[in-house]
Amino acid sequence: MEPSAEPGRPSAPARAQGVDAVRSEEELTVGVEAREAGRLGIRKVIDHERSATVVPVDTEHADLERHPVAEGDSGEVEVLPDGSISIPVFQEELVIEKRLVVRERVEVEADAEVLDRVTLENDASWGTATGDDAGAPATTIQGGAA
Repeated sequence: MEPSAEPGRPSAPARAQGVDAVRSEEELTVGVEAREAGRLGIRKVIDHERSATVVPVDTEHADLERHPVAEGDSGEVEVLPDGSISIPVFQEELVIEKRLVVRERVEVEADAEVLDRVTLENDASWGTATGDDAGAPATTIQGGAA
């Protein structure tokens, strides 16, 4: 093989003859392997010792005072100047509201149709009538219909 113009590439006559080259790489594997480096023996020893200790125990007592709601109460937990705490107590109040709401509009059309004709006749008489009935006072009728 002739020296090539570029390192690592075969020369032109070598390429023309169909020379094959094998390319290989090296791989490195890194890992950890566990193996025994020695032994260790452990023994636990418990010592018992009696002791008595006086511990003060405090007990707190709370006094409750109920107050009616004042005008402008914030409704928040408050710390009063004397160090006591004022906690508001809430109660649920049922609120019902009834409103008139337009749901739809209904249009009604009325058509008048003459189906039959009726003739009405009336005789009217006007005048004065006087009657005499066994001691009954006289009655006078004015106007009227027959």
